[in-house]
Amino acid sequence: MNPTAPHATEENDIEPIEATVPEHLAGKRFDQALAEMFPEFSRSRLTEWIKSGDALLNGELSKPKIAVNGGETVTLAAKQQVETDAVAEDIPLTVVYADADVLVVDKPAGLVVHPGAGNPRGTLVNALLHYDASLANLPRAGIVHRLDKDTSGLMVVARSLRAHASLIEQLSSRAVHRQYVAVVQGPMVAGNTVDAPIDRHPRDRIRMAVAKEGAGREAITHYRVREKFRAHTLVECRLETGRTHQIRVHMAYVKHPLIGDPLYGGSFKLPKAATEALVAALRGFRRQALHAEKLSFVHPVSGETLSFESPLPADMVALIDTLRDDTRQFNAA
Repeated sequence: MNPTAPHATEENDIEPIEATVPEHLAGKRFDQALAEMFPEFSRSRLTEWIKSGDALLNGELSKPKIAVNGGETVTLAAKQQVETDAVAEDIPLTVVYADADVLVVDKPAGLVVHPGAGNPRGTLVNALLHYDASLANLPRAGIVHRLDKDTSGLMVVARSLRAHASLIEQLSSRAVHRQYVAVVQGPMVAGNTVDAPIDRHPRDRIRMAVAKEGAGREAITHYRVREKFRAHTLVECRLETGRTHQIRVHMAYVKHPLIGDPLYGGSFKLPKAATEALVAALRGFRRQALHAEKLSFVHPVSGETLSFESPLPADMVALIDTLRDDTRQFNAA
């Protein structure tokens, strides 16, 4: 894995991003492979770049439908990559690690990652541009993966094109370790792996759903039980792929939706003899109980493996403490 970002030949040129097609994408169409390798860009935009010659395969013009073998070099040189309308805003930002090539930030719940129609300002991108104005010269201000608005925890951000290319390739080849903690409804017996493709919900475009066989994008989540409560479970989830809402969709699919999840949690039943404290904690938890607690990746320049850990936020600590107290009281009765 040796992605590079060659230097521009002229002052105003865009430095192309180069990456290697992962072996597990062998047999995929070129446009499909690009969508897997560069999820920050839409499939339609990538297809346009292939047709315009701004996305090359082994340095040559290609067609969107040609199959890749794995191991080829992909070069993206489209100027659209570095354009952003976002403005810098002085928003508090917890930086866990920083050097010339990467940032690791601890995102709080409630902070949207990318500006959009409903959130034109006040996002992580705006905060990053205030922290480092040069991030405006990178695709999506250096963001290579995302967390949902109400998911807290660790994210890595590229500060250079060489880092961007490397991190995208590591994510595509599943070399980035991402571990989450979630509190789910219902008592789980044991951990397992959910291997179920994910696609847009056929009727509700805001939601994602497990797709029918042969449809959707591959999605794999490994989970294990960390602590059992009488009517809930604290689980540890490890992502092998990174689809939109993946953990939330997969946990709901196995009938253990996350506490507080407004999209996939559905209605929940209070356990018998629920204390007032438990009722208040469950009804008052207004976000999905999900936190990205561990992150590790290979540094794009030094080659060193960097690992980071984020403590559980206060709201999840309070929720877990209440669930523990409820379990003790129930067992003692």
